[in-house]
Amino acid sequence: MSDPEGVVDLVVLGGGSGGYACALRAAELGLRVQLVEAAELGGTCLHRGCIPTKAWLHSAEVADAVRDSAAVGITARLEGVDVPGVRSYADGVVQRLFRGLTGLVRSRGIEVVASRGVLERDGDRVGVRAGDRLLRAEHVVVATGSAPRTLPGMEPDGQRVLTSDHALRLDRLPERAVVLGGGVIGCELASAWRSFGVEVTVVEALERLLPGEEPAVSQALQRAFVRRGIEVLTGSPVTSHRVGPDGVEVSLAGDRTLSADLLLVAVGRGPVTAGLGVEEVGLPLERGFVVTDERLATPVPGVWAVGDVVHGLQLAHRGFAHGVFVAEEIAFGRGLLERAPEPVLDERVPRVTYCDPEVASVGLTRAQAEQRHGEVQTVRYDLTGNGRSQIRGTSGFVQLVRVPDGPVVGVHMVGAGVSELVSEAQLVVGWEAWPEDVAPLVHAHPTQSEALGEAHLALAGKPLHVHG
Repeated sequence: MSDPEGVVDLVVLGGGSGGYACALRAAELGLRVQLVEAAELGGTCLHRGCIPTKAWLHSAEVADAVRDSAAVGITARLEGVDVPGVRSYADGVVQRLFRGLTGLVRSRGIEVVASRGVLERDGDRVGVRAGDRLLRAEHVVVATGSAPRTLPGMEPDGQRVLTSDHALRLDRLPERAVVLGGGVIGCELASAWRSFGVEVTVVEALERLLPGEEPAVSQALQRAFVRRGIEVLTGSPVTSHRVGPDGVEVSLAGDRTLSADLLLVAVGRGPVTAGLGVEEVGLPLERGFVVTDERLATPVPGVWAVGDVVHGLQLAHRGFAHGVFVAEEIAFGRGLLERAPEPVLDERVPRVTYCDPEVASVGLTRAQAEQRHGEVQTVRYDLTGNGRSQIRGTSGFVQLVRVPDGPVVGVHMVGAGVSELVSEAQLVVGWEAWPEDVAPLVHAHPTQSEALGEAHLALAGKPLHVHG
């Protein structure tokens, strides 16, 4: 082993969304940074999650557009789905972004250590053991992300029983698929497969799809899925499964058995903290997540955690925000910034499910708002009254939740294209705007953003294109 190296300002363990964002911002602020990553910069989001999944979903959207083209006066025919071609398209997007990220990290003077890292005590500090090197730093950030969860006795084999990682590397489409899990990952892949012509059944043990969203949104999504030919079985726990030479059989509570070519296990993601030396250096874990305070500091001085290893929303943009926050928190502590950064609050982080139709939300559901504030007011604006939504042929709605004589605390949307509306919704919730503050704002016509404007007009007591 080499002798311990000189102490740098910051070592980041993990090069995914939270890790590289922290490294980039810290370097920008003048800190000396080392970034430890065993695989490729960009992590799950870039290589096995957000980006390739949305590329597959875009291909699925194109397939639907061709299939439905006669409705808008265009004669076209869908000849088939070239799965290797879809993969090549997605891989191309990933590689272009990867090259850009690699160049950006290099340009900031960040040393990337291509190795698996393990936390290790270094006197009164915590360092990172990377191969035969001990990386020493004033601060260490744990940003090791998450991995697909599995169920006992249902371990993926990559052939008949898949995780989302496997699903994005398929060489051909199944004729029939069972998706176990009606959360974000399950709904997105079920939606894409259905657009490609796969017979899909979504099985969810809880009583509705996307159980973390507003119930009315979940119900609207389920109805839309059923109209598209996706079978949805909620309140249906899986009791067993059997893999055979020709497919897989999935048994549900209530003595129903489903037969399919493959089973996608999409039951969420768990933090990657095992084998990292976390507990050995004194970091407490709770259900595998690193315990931190509101400012993402762990109980061990100089050690921080960001992204999916911190309990809460598992979203890449939350990881970005965490990483930037910690970099600025460290810089503020050194007098490099005049103001302390604002903590990242999960309830102000936008959430999007990119299925067809899309689901987007930010803030509190009605039930959460009632629990916190007591009485609340809600309004729902139907997208059938929105001109651009009529042109796109989408249905859905925008629902607002406000405190009486107070701010909007939740925005919940379902419909094609609503992912592009959630940034405005985030500003409303994040700035604690009242409906009366938003109502005077003029939205371009015809755009779907008008639906947000209409909903705020209604909640401010002056509805325009709203019946009743």
